[in-house]
Parts: sequence; C-alpha cells; structure tokens
Amino acid sequence: SLYSVFTVLFIYFTCISTVQTTGCLHLREQCVNAGSGCEGVWDVVEDACNISVLGNRCKAEDSVGCNRIIQVLADEYPEFRDCVCTTDNICSITTLLGKLCSINKDNISMETKLQWGLSALSKQVHTTNRSCLDVNRECVEDEVCNKQLSLYLKVCSVNKKCNMEGCQAAIRFFYQNMPFEVAQMMIFCDCIQHDESCHRAKELLHGKPCAVTVVPAPSCLNVIQMCEENELCRKKYTTFRSKCWRHVTKKCYNDEACLETLLKDDMPCSATADCKAAYVSSWGTMLLTECTCQNVPPLEQPLCALFHHMLHSKSCFR
Repeated sequence: SLYSVFTVLFIYFTCISTVQTTGCLHLREQCVNAGSGCEGVWDVVEDACNISVLGNRCKAEDSVGCNRIIQVLADEYPEFRDCVCTTDNICSITTLLGKLCSINKDNISMETKLQWGLSALSKQVHTTNRSCLDVNRECVEDEVCNKQLSLYLKVCSVNKKCNMEGCQAAIRFFYQNMPFEVAQMMIFCDCIQHDESCHRAKELLHGKPCAVTVVPAPSCLNVIQMCEENELCRKKYTTFRSKCWRHVTKKCYNDEACLETLLKDDMPCSATADCKAAYVSSWGTMLLTECTCQNVPPLEQPLCALFHHMLHSKSCFR
C-alpha cells in the first residue's frame, strides 16, 4: 500500500541521516572488526595520529603524517571516502576522528620538510646499490625520515605478534611518504655476503619477516591469484606487468611453449623509470610475499617459474 511505501521511505531517510551523523565512527568499528586487512591499516592510523587506547581521543602531533595515512585508508577502503576531505590537513582529521582530536598546528610545516628535507639522503640518490647499513643510518640521522621509519618499525616489530596486513600498510605508507629517489635507494640497497649488520638493516628496511614471510610459503601461483582478488593489489600488479613485463600477456599463461620461450630468453624486461616506479609502488602488497614453486604440479611449473621470476628476480634492475 501507499502507506507502507511512505513508512519504508521514512525509515530509509531516517537511517540515512543517522548514518551520516555517526557514519565515520561506525565505519571505524566495522573496519576494526572486519578481518579484511582494514584493521591493519587502522592500526597505522592510530599510531600516526596518536589515538588513545580508548579510541576516543587523539593528539595529532604530526598532522601531515596523520592526514596522509587517512588518505591511504580512504584510497584502499573506498567506504571511508566521505570521511576525508581535500581542503586542508586538519579537515580530514576532524572529519574522521571528530572534535576530540587536538592538532598541533605548528607541525603543519612538516609538509615542507617532507618535500624539501631528507637532504642527507637525497645527496646520495645517484649512487646505485648502496649499502643498506649506510642508507638505514642516514635515514635514522634525518629527522623526517626517522619519524616515518619509527612508525613503520613499530607496526612491523618482530617483538610483538606480527600483523601482516598492518605491516604491509605501514610499508606502503612509509614508501609513499618518501621522495621517489629516496624510496628507490632504500628498496634497491644491498649488502655484501657476510656483513650481518647490513643484512639486519636490509631486513628492517624491506619489512622482513613480518610483511613477506608466511609459513608454509605459498606457491607463486597462489600469490598472483590472491593479488588478482584484491582491488588494490590487482591495480598495482596490472601496472607492474604493463610497465615492466609487457611481453607477458595473459594469453601466454596457458601456453607452455610461450612460457618456456620467455623464461629461456630471460624474459625481456623494460627497465624504464616507469617500471621502477611500478615496482616501488608494489611494495607493501602481497606481491612481495616470499613464494615457492615446490609441490606445484608439473603442468603448472612453467607458469609458476614465470611468476617467481617476475616478482623476485629483480632482473629488470640489475
């Protein structure tokens, strides 16, 4: 009846207005309880925005860092898009976290430091394959880099139970916040074989073991399949494949002769600046998970070997 239609509409609009009032708080609860990886990103938001254990007060000392991780949250979980705004740093913080959030307005100058700072690191960017120990030390000595690194290491700490999704989100946040040349230098740093201090620094910078190690290691086929099922990862993988491995088409996936030819020729890879950028952008996704081709059926071995080569050989960047 017409009456029931109006009743339904009234309830609908009442619900909508309530959702808009408490929407962001409700989304936060859903995110924390989702088990979808969203809670991992929320952990980084709590650390970056200095939210209290009770979750109802925050003291955003680094308002730029807090705003940036809120933007990352909205990019990865579009349901939060109405909880952020683009007008200024403070707007998104108060929209998502409410009026209880006190903001240190002095630190808005951090944006300038992020853009023009990191001077010690930036001077070194043209040196390829730098020692991870040197890069790590320079980051710690740089005020802005150290602040970002501390947050990332706190989330990915091996001293507490590892939250893989949270650690991956922290890595994405960390490398997105670095000038591209600095991010690239950190990602492509290396160590000589027996330098244990350097290898420890490399593991810290590269999110090991928390962001990349699963026991038992998944097959590389599974990693690609899981990535394809996740919107954020799928976008990054599609870009990575098109910018670095344009010869690897999906048509080739089911053609063993095509796969073996590619592998035999060490797969031509376009080692362009766009390719490097796409690779750097894939950090902090499941694409970096250590994977294996052991126990993969013989028929699927060539495709698995291809994926392993694409994801872990770094042959594009030698």
